[in-house]
Amino acid sequence: MAEMLTVLEVIQRSSAFLEGKGVESPRLNAEWLIASALGMDRMKLYMQFDRPLRERELADMRSLVARRAKREPLQYILGSTPFHELDLKVDARALIPRPETEQLVEKIVDFVGGSDHPLRILDLGTGTGAIALALAYSLPHAEILAVDESAEALQLAEENALRNGLQNRVRFLQSDWFEAIPIELRFELIVSNPPYLTLEELHSAQPEVKDHEPRAALVADDAGLADLRLIVQGAGERLAGPGSSLWMETGIAHREALSELCLASGFLAVEGLDDWSGRPRFIKAIK
Repeated sequence: MAEMLTVLEVIQRSSAFLEGKGVESPRLNAEWLIASALGMDRMKLYMQFDRPLRERELADMRSLVARRAKREPLQYILGSTPFHELDLKVDARALIPRPETEQLVEKIVDFVGGSDHPLRILDLGTGTGAIALALAYSLPHAEILAVDESAEALQLAEENALRNGLQNRVRFLQSDWFEAIPIELRFELIVSNPPYLTLEELHSAQPEVKDHEPRAALVADDAGLADLRLIVQGAGERLAGPGSSLWMETGIAHREALSELCLASGFLAVEGLDDWSGRPRFIKAIK
């Protein structure tokens, strides 16, 4: 009879295997995957290192580790990711929400402050619904419309609204940017994390990104600026009036071109904001 492997032994072997496949943070990845296979929180693994594993449990673990070894994103394998107090379902229908986007939400919440006035917000290219749902969670007086061209992404966003009890706070609409939004609607705040990578940037990205996440949510023409330009040019007539604002996550080489475009499009003030790593990541434009 074969000797049974313990939790710790499987973590160690899986970690070494993932490291050999070029996976970043292989030990952490192995712990997450094994905890998922066992249906428990990762921290509970530390109290069960000596636990022998049954063959059925090992088979489940091998399946998850094999998927990660092929560089499928950890979040897709686990099926969810935390984002600004929320737990979001994630899969190949939409881009995995990034920490930088979480920072964009925090900047918007800080900007709006504790105002209890009704605030109409438009989230363009909502994907998983991360930005719209996080703003709905943090701003109880906000009315939020979230749009996406992808019907699959919108379905995922609606599932996340239900998952987080926010289904009555956000409306969803299939639209190619502003195209299907009723022309009479006006918003105090428009936010977007659109595609902004160039093909060259995508090709140099990690396999998790270039081989598994939806390309349409990542890449834009015109040196990554095509969708950002459409948003800037269309936002002016959709914003409510003086003091209303446009917020965008952008490529790190886009700040100057977008700032000039915002001013040329009639915005009165434009500010570039850096992310946690000091990279020029966001644009805030005030009408």
